[in-house]
Amino acid sequence: MTIAFRPQIKDLQAYKPGKPVKDVKKEYGLDRVIKLASNENPLGCSEKAKQAIQDALDHLNIYPDGNTTDLKEAIATKFNVKTTQVLPSSGSDEMVDQISKTFIQEGDEVIMADITFPRYISTCKMMGGVPVVVPLKNHTYDLDGMKEKITDKTRLIWLCNPNNPTGTMFTKDVLDEFLQSVPKDIVVIYDEAYQEYVTREDYPKDSLAYLPDYPNLIIMRTFSKAYGLAALRVGYTVASEEIIEHINKIRGPFNVNTLAQVAAIAALGDEEFLQRSYDVNKEGKRYLYKVFQELNLEFAPSETNHILVDVKKDAQEIFVELQKRGVIVRPIYGTFIRVSIGTMEENITFVEKLQEVL
Repeated sequence: MTIAFRPQIKDLQAYKPGKPVKDVKKEYGLDRVIKLASNENPLGCSEKAKQAIQDALDHLNIYPDGNTTDLKEAIATKFNVKTTQVLPSSGSDEMVDQISKTFIQEGDEVIMADITFPRYISTCKMMGGVPVVVPLKNHTYDLDGMKEKITDKTRLIWLCNPNNPTGTMFTKDVLDEFLQSVPKDIVVIYDEAYQEYVTREDYPKDSLAYLPDYPNLIIMRTFSKAYGLAALRVGYTVASEEIIEHINKIRGPFNVNTLAQVAAIAALGDEEFLQRSYDVNKEGKRYLYKVFQELNLEFAPSETNHILVDVKKDAQEIFVELQKRGVIVRPIYGTFIRVSIGTMEENITFVEKLQEVL
């Protein structure tokens, strides 16, 4: 007798993480390897977050607060929303799954970009939804193209702004027009994992202000990027009380661990660390732009902590050759790689090795 698996997962591919730094060191006999592949904060995280973790170590035998009460209150107070509008999660990945499980039924259409966060399409397929994929324009979301794809079967629309892996963004005016045009029974998820790094003034900086007028809007944020808590897996979602109530029904118990909760609360209060992360990223981006221009390499203008750049050779080949030299980046497609912005020392090392390879 053959074991039966759900047909919806037949064509899904398991996530393939990059090699850990220690494995790259061992494989190539290297003493030092820098990782610029996963959009991590090169400064680490807030010292206040580390202290909060240290203070909580004596309580590892106790289950986490399953309601994440203090973290909800900290987020609600900082951003002037109700605690009943906030739902923390084990990173954005878990929330993408939870949203799909909450809303998508067999045959529902889900609109998304063709080059964006890959969990959108995999969770759609997992639930039996039909991905409606809209190509980017100049490495940027085509919201007009997305509007044209709306049908009576459309259930969800995924927006990532700024986008991963391209780093590009669309403006407040564009978002305003788009939200006004979407029927209110279609859920729009606005994923702004990189919003703390944005430098442009025409970005919709106060996305939470949309919520009173758009009860179909879900806003996702994370502590993994600018706050530097990627290892702890903690993010949060803000939406109408009705939406949060329904997502909460399918949430697993104790999904956000104690250390993640206390570290996130502490990180929220450390504005100085957040500003330093922004400044280091801005300086590093300016430096890499200059180098790419000197090397005559096309790149997408980024509002994140990573840059999509055309290295004019097979991206996988460049990835392997850089790895041999102690630099890990992410091959994206064709001749494009994505490089995370590191410390200035790391950026300079990346440039030196890239020039060698090219």
